[in-house]
Amino acid sequence: MGSPLSPIAVNLFMEWFENEAIATAPDNCKPRVWKRYVDDVLEVIKKGEAENLTTHLNQVDPTNNIKFTYEEESDNSIPFLDTLITKKDDGSLKLCICRKPTHTDQYLQFQSHHLLHHKLGVVRTLIDRKDSIVSEETDRQKEKSHIEQALSQCGYPQWLIKKVIEEKDLPKPKKPKPSDGKDKSKGLVVLPYVERVSRIFKKHGFATSLKPHSTIRKALVHPKDKRDPLQTAEAVYEIPCKSCPKTYIGETGRLLSTRLKEHKSEADKASEKTFTRAQRKASTTETYKSAIAEHTATNNHVIGWEEAKVIDQEANKTTRWLKEAIWIRSRERLPNFLPKSNKVK
Repeated sequence: MGSPLSPIAVNLFMEWFENEAIATAPDNCKPRVWKRYVDDVLEVIKKGEAENLTTHLNQVDPTNNIKFTYEEESDNSIPFLDTLITKKDDGSLKLCICRKPTHTDQYLQFQSHHLLHHKLGVVRTLIDRKDSIVSEETDRQKEKSHIEQALSQCGYPQWLIKKVIEEKDLPKPKKPKPSDGKDKSKGLVVLPYVERVSRIFKKHGFATSLKPHSTIRKALVHPKDKRDPLQTAEAVYEIPCKSCPKTYIGETGRLLSTRLKEHKSEADKASEKTFTRAQRKASTTETYKSAIAEHTATNNHVIGWEEAKVIDQEANKTTRWLKEAIWIRSRERLPNFLPKSNKVK
C-alpha cells in the first residue's frame, strides 16, 4: 500500500489468478460473466453455487494468502464499487449510485480554509458521477436532489451548485493556441494557501500551486511519539555558552548524545587545569581537540550542554559538511567560537 507500483503488481497477479481460476473452475460453478476491477469482481453463476466458487477461488493461490468473500444479490440488486446494479422485471439492468449504510454525506466544508476551486471540484465530482453512472432520468433527478441536500448541509450555497451544473452544460472552450514565448511562465511556485497571494506572482509571470496548511490533521494528529533530540544521528548541531553569547556549530554522523559526551569529556579535562596569568597567556597557543574545550579552559565559561539542539539533518556526509558551513555563515553576526575544522575556507 502506498507504493506507485502497487496497482501494477496487483493487476499482474490478478490477471494470472483469474486466468487460472476460470480455467480450472468446476463446470457446476464456472462463471458465465466475470468482470474485475483490481481485486473487486462481479460475476454471474448458477444460483446456489456462490459458496462452491468461493471455495475454489480460495484454493487457487499456492501460498494460501489470498482469501475471497462473496455477497449475493438482494432484492434483485447488488453493489459493485460505488454502483448499485438492479435487475428490472423485463430482465434489463439499471444503474444507480451505491452508498453504504455508514455513509454520512460529509464532504469538504464550504467554510474550511481551502481554495474555492477545491470546493467547486467537490460539486463537479458528485455531478459528474451522477451523469456518468445513473442510467435513468428519474433516478438522476433523485440523485441531484440528494447531492443538493448533502452539499447544503456542508454549507455550500445553492448558487454555487447551480453554477457548476450550468457550466457543465456549456460547450467546452477550445484549447488556446501555443504562444510565441512572450507569455511563457517563468516557473511554478508552490505556496501555502493564502488569499490573493497567487495574483501577486501571476503579475510577474509565475504560475502558482497552492495547498492548504491550516488543517485539522496538522493541528491534532501526531501519530508518532516525539524522538529524543539526543538520539538523532547524521545531524548538524548547535551548543550555546551560558556565560556569553557565543555558540558552537558542528556535525556528526553518530548519535548526538555520543558526540556531546566526547565534547563534555574534553572540556572537563581542559577545565581541570589551574592557570596562573602566565600559564593562561601561554595556553592561548595550546592546541585543543575542540573549540569548546579551548573556550572552557581559557575563559572558564559554563557550556549549556542541556541546551544543545539539532538544527539540520543530512545523511550524505559531504552535503552535511556543506550544510554545516551554511549554518556557520548564518551565525556570523554572532561571536561564534568554532573549531579550525569548522571554519569556512
